Amino acid sequence: MTILDDLTVSTAAPDLRRAAAELRRIKEEVSRGPDPEATRRQHAKNKLTAHERLAVLFDEGTFTEIEPLRRHRATGFGLEDKKPHGDGVVIGWGLVHGRTVFAYAHDFRVFAGALGEAHAAKVHKVMDLAEAAGAPLVSLNDGAGARIQEGVTALAGYGGIFRRNVAASGVIPQISVMLGPCAGGAAYSPALTDFVFMVRETAQMFITGPDVVQAVTGEKITHNGLGGAEPHATASGVCHFAYDDETECLEDVRFLISLLPSNNRELPPAASADDPADRRTEALCDLVPAEPGRSYDVRDVIGELVDDGEYFEVHEAWARNVVCALARLDGHTVGIVANQPAVLAGVLDIHASEKAARFVSTCDAFNIPLVTLVDVPGFLPGVDQEHNGIIRHGAKLLYAYCNATVPRISVVLRKAYGGAYIVMDSRSIGCDLSFAWPTNEIAVMGAEGAANVIFRREINAADDPDAVRAQRIKEYKTELMHPYYAAERGLVDDVIEPAETRSVLIRSLAMLRGKKAEVPARKHGNLPT
Repeated sequence: MTILDDLTVSTAAPDLRRAAAELRRIKEEVSRGPDPEATRRQHAKNKLTAHERLAVLFDEGTFTEIEPLRRHRATGFGLEDKKPHGDGVVIGWGLVHGRTVFAYAHDFRVFAGALGEAHAAKVHKVMDLAEAAGAPLVSLNDGAGARIQEGVTALAGYGGIFRRNVAASGVIPQISVMLGPCAGGAAYSPALTDFVFMVRETAQMFITGPDVVQAVTGEKITHNGLGGAEPHATASGVCHFAYDDETECLEDVRFLISLLPSNNRELPPAASADDPADRRTEALCDLVPAEPGRSYDVRDVIGELVDDGEYFEVHEAWARNVVCALARLDGHTVGIVANQPAVLAGVLDIHASEKAARFVSTCDAFNIPLVTLVDVPGFLPGVDQEHNGIIRHGAKLLYAYCNATVPRISVVLRKAYGGAYIVMDSRSIGCDLSFAWPTNEIAVMGAEGAANVIFRREINAADDPDAVRAQRIKEYKTELMHPYYAAERGLVDDVIEPAETRSVLIRSLAMLRGKKAEVPARKHGNLPT
């Protein structure tokens, strides 16, 4: 039985007020859902309903729903007797911090949020509107995948979503929020978007579930162990942000949107800045040890540099030897890439290269200037790294920087050795401005390693090898690794005091704000895979 089946057919003259009242009643019932028990089950799992989630995401009272009365046309397997309005997905637009944003939200209470033909058509509609309007698109995912009863038409619906994901890539920000299950082919839509948020315990993503994994491989694992927020945030890198509850998650989605432009033709929105642009960052001299081998947390450096110490770290728990974060400098959004000496001494490896490359590419797509903080001893050596393609994956980061046309500024904090120095947005690959602190060491390799290679025979033949080695190391540092060597050769634009770093970055970014970069005429580049 449907909502309209209950209506009493009136023989009285048409009354617009009565019709409007009846429409309100129908829409209220659609919003409440077909079954109060289904809502209770949703809440029992610490999950909000689709409309409740949208109320958290959007500014109060601004969400406009479209196609709330749509119903499927499928028959067979009992579907002809179950035609709830909405068909398991809520679509529309509203305001987030006063800016237009589009969204669709699966309603798990209706067909477990499974996608059928009508459901897919609604999603296609809102995706097309978002791209046409040039506004961000947020998907709130909580669905059981393709609606099996509708067969191949459901699969075709996913194809239409994937095609639109790709068409909108780099045009409008696409944000996926995982609030429940997302299995099989459905998981590829979030993977095609710019950012993925997940809620621990309630959200899972996987191509094949635990039962299939056990049947094929013999491995026994839980749903969360296989595809929950934790493994995707720490091991696979599929998840950018993980949270304990939905409200906190959706609040951070709002914050991310505030840092991003509406589309690739706009600059990110500027905010008023109370933090003085000329604030000296004296604390940096104490945060960063002068000795190149001593560890520190580069996030403390980022916090000292950016407005009010506030930054939004992306992929915080994955590939932690590089830090990627969005922040503001003098009220303007910047993307920060920084080596992390506190993890693996800050070396670049396969995962760090992939993480940073994706972040650089995302910032470039949405006109977000890049600031790179360099303190890198090189690429991680090892058979595992070489056999798993560190050359290919390291090339992704190199490609991303070389391909980026946004303003790019690098700051060498301490050491920058070998190919890793080049890859971390050096002058030679096109950064607009390069600065260095007076403790910088820019070289092919560390002085100890260089001396052992260059003077190997002399050291081995000496009566006192240790003394000769120490002398040659000192000479190498004096000749090729003093802090002004790169500046003397124009490889850095200036050597600056750490305390001046914030003001130098802000002045430089202001100068580069109108940067125009010519790109070659080509269909597209061939990204290393």
